[in-house]
Amino acid sequence: MTHARAGQPAQADDLVDLDALVSAYYDRHPDPDDPDEQVAFGTSGHRGSSLRTAFNEDHILATTQAICDYRSAQGYDGPLFIGRDTHGLSEPAWRTALEVLVANGVHVLVDDRDGYTPTPAISHAILRANRSRASGASSASGASGAGGPADGIVVTPSHNPPSDGGFKYNPPHGGPADTDATSAIAERANELIRGGLKDVQRVPYERARASAAAYDFMGTYVDDLPNVVDLARIREAGVRIGADPLGGASVAYWGEIAERHGIDLTVVNPTVDPRWSFMTLDWDGKIRMDCSSPSAMASLIANKDRYDISTGNDADSDRHGIVTPDGGLMNPNHFLAVAIQYLFGGSRPGWGAEAAVGKTVVSSSMIDRVAAELGKTLLEVPVGFKWFVPGLLDGSVGFGGEESAGASFLRFDGTVWSTDKDGIILALLASEILAATGRTPSQHYADLAERHGAPAYARIDAPADREQKAKLSALSAADVSADSLAGEPITAKLTEAPGNGAKLGGLKVVTDSAWFAARPSGTEDVYKIYAESFRGAEHLAQVQAEAKDVVDAALRG
Repeated sequence: MTHARAGQPAQADDLVDLDALVSAYYDRHPDPDDPDEQVAFGTSGHRGSSLRTAFNEDHILATTQAICDYRSAQGYDGPLFIGRDTHGLSEPAWRTALEVLVANGVHVLVDDRDGYTPTPAISHAILRANRSRASGASSASGASGAGGPADGIVVTPSHNPPSDGGFKYNPPHGGPADTDATSAIAERANELIRGGLKDVQRVPYERARASAAAYDFMGTYVDDLPNVVDLARIREAGVRIGADPLGGASVAYWGEIAERHGIDLTVVNPTVDPRWSFMTLDWDGKIRMDCSSPSAMASLIANKDRYDISTGNDADSDRHGIVTPDGGLMNPNHFLAVAIQYLFGGSRPGWGAEAAVGKTVVSSSMIDRVAAELGKTLLEVPVGFKWFVPGLLDGSVGFGGEESAGASFLRFDGTVWSTDKDGIILALLASEILAATGRTPSQHYADLAERHGAPAYARIDAPADREQKAKLSALSAADVSADSLAGEPITAKLTEAPGNGAKLGGLKVVTDSAWFAARPSGTEDVYKIYAESFRGAEHLAQVQAEAKDVVDAALRG
């Protein structure tokens, strides 16, 4: 149910008490036997609030030591890039991590301006350093090409509310760590907490900060952008861009992009406030920097006619929101489909002819239809951007995208740009599309809907306890007895991804004109039902209702 004040400005009572938040980070100590207070890596690292004893100094001390142990075991002895976003818990956690990294003899690279660092800038830096190492070159930006492979840490809970903290590890491939890595790190971190942190190495912050080397994250990233997005075309077309960092880590990057590349770009709101007092409330009445949410993006939508293209990013800039004067905020699935149509439709002749279109199983089937029309291979993978990493690295996947507004794509020459989500290049791509075609992305989506149909898409939650969620994760196709869904024969029952055979951690059921996918939540006692129908909203509602019955029957069976 939508909150009565969704889309309205935050009030004083909505704001987090920063002093209490930071005090709790240092003062509270987790119970190692309480699952809610243990280190647990989801699809994007460990997240939680210090006020719930789920993200505290003990967690970061233990997790950073576990990362040091892991990278040592893997032979990762090169530089480690570390960045943080603008959440209130990010700087305390960044400081804690620095103390442990330096104590373990890690060569740490931090932002040379002591600023905030978007997730894609960390991925870009890791890949750049490892390319230099492979070629034997040395970098003038602070990361030597000598030594072992580089990796990184991003201190961010992404779009989560201001009370949350987050901590994620990116190994040398530059993307999110896979399950093998995160499981090993989490297991070791919880072992360290149970042992009273006695095996954690640490030095005082002043010594740690003095030992860290400087790296020009922003300069190297911004200067390289013309190799992935046609900024010259945007400049020549005079596209007027309004970029809203939503108080996140891209706040200084957008101004730098405008200045260095001569683009008509206005930073809509340069304010950084760890309470996010300037935000409009999300659908549930919480402050959340979700650039795909009409409620969170209400201010930018209200001013959509001021710019040719308006864009938003979440706190660590790995997600994008696209606003057009004619269409308002685009559904993330709609923009992914348009981006794929444009990128694979002739604008990137340097990409290999076999480069595939990557999507997650819960992304729109409009992408399937666009890929088929283009004659491109579709790589459908489980939820999690990590599944796109190998293909982006070797150029066999030209574009990888998630329904939650996260995506990345290759450079013009068909080589890797980033192996983590990059909300900045996706936001710029919207302007490139307008500059190159004279039409907005929302106008292009209308064309796709006319050719392929206009699907209705939604996500709902259904209650499930811990045991039920575990059973849902372990379902097989044989557990599903239903043979029809919303009046259509079921054509596929999937518990593994068609693109790579990896476990979905849930279930997807497909018919000719609709589908649903059910996945357990990692943080709440619910499972999520994603569903889509090309037969309209009423049919979608029928699919959603029957999806619950199908899942409940499978769990009982």
